[in-house]
Amino acid sequence: MQKLQQAGYRVVPVNPRETEILGERSYPSLVDVPERIDIVDVFRRAEDAPGIADEAVTIGATALWLQSGIVSEDAAARAKAGGLIVVMDACIGATHSLLRIPPKNKQV
Repeated sequence: MQKLQQAGYRVVPVNPRETEILGERSYPSLVDVPERIDIVDVFRRAEDAPGIADEAVTIGATALWLQSGIVSEDAAARAKAGGLIVVMDACIGATHSLLRIPPKNKQV
């Protein structure tokens, strides 16, 4: 999350056990976030991913990204059926660095 913030991305944490993460207000679920979410970046166990995929579809996200070590074919199928792009078992920060994407000029 911090790497993406430093690259200029707006990151909205969703964690039912936290109220703030890295200076950003945290929400208990995706449906509680009052703004548009493009990428749902999942740092949870694989067995939690299908429910998160359902919420990502409900809110109209563009993509479901499951971090390194997280693979859920069920979540992928649900997200794809809802029209989302799916990435599994990959770190978004490392991928951002690997692709040498320059930092954004402003937060979005």
